[in-house]
Amino acid sequence: MNEYLELSAEVAAALSGGKPVVALESTIISHGMPYPQNRDTALAVEKIIRDSGAVPATIAIIGGKLKAGLTGEEIEYLAKKGRDVIKVSRRDLPFVLARKADGATTVAATMIVAELAGIKVFATGGVGGVHREGNVTFDISADLQELAHTSVAVVCAGVKSILDIALTLEYLETYGVPVVGYGTDEFPAFYTRESGLKVEYRLDTPEEIARMLEAKWAVGLSGGAIIANPIPVESSMDGKLITKAIEKALAAAKKRGIKGKETTPFLLARIKELTGGDSLDSNIQLVFNNARLAAQIAASMGK
Repeated sequence: MNEYLELSAEVAAALSGGKPVVALESTIISHGMPYPQNRDTALAVEKIIRDSGAVPATIAIIGGKLKAGLTGEEIEYLAKKGRDVIKVSRRDLPFVLARKADGATTVAATMIVAELAGIKVFATGGVGGVHREGNVTFDISADLQELAHTSVAVVCAGVKSILDIALTLEYLETYGVPVVGYGTDEFPAFYTRESGLKVEYRLDTPEEIARMLEAKWAVGLSGGAIIANPIPVESSMDGKLITKAIEKALAAAKKRGIKGKETTPFLLARIKELTGGDSLDSNIQLVFNNARLAAQIAASMGK
């Protein structure tokens, strides 16, 4: 066991007993929404995973320790501290660990800790990607490189529609990251089920996805995979409405000079304001939907 890694008793027992485990990120708790909605959403996602036959492993850094599996008290702690908790990606990990600080893990950092713990499936809302005008600014999320190198499957509702989805898919193709449409031929765009961009491979059951992942890793093809799970129809937003809100949010970010890892939290908060909170409601529902599918995939692996 790595000296920096701590598994909860529940997660440790599940992994040693061969039971399905699903990793969850913590940025959504500290940076994704206000208290107490962040706490309630985190606990609800864990319950959905348990009800679907798997064990949740919410991942964060507390006191310089990589935690895989949080107690209710630890979730409460992160939820109340909010943005005072450092948002941690790959580059930030050594500094936060050395300082014995607290950290909320992004997709990239969550994948690193999950692989270290032996967890193969991870549920989130949406992954990062190539930002608009990324071909000029080179503003590209570290999530994409992590997917290229770290062997954890990420169940998501596509990439956030604030990004350049076409460039993101091109980047993933270059680095050999499989992108699977779950029950869809079209890559979802987070708040909506359609992006206008096709996926190369469609799989319709958790069992098919599990077999694909096992085949990938069995032949030495390291790295992750994106399982693109469209937002439920009843929670999907109007495409024109969300596009208009995104364009306004991007203009506001540009005007204020917001860059780097502060970009996505700012844009999501601004979009929430512009949509009267509807975007946050959709975000929560798509996370719930991804948690169910991730639990089903994890339960299917090894069978």
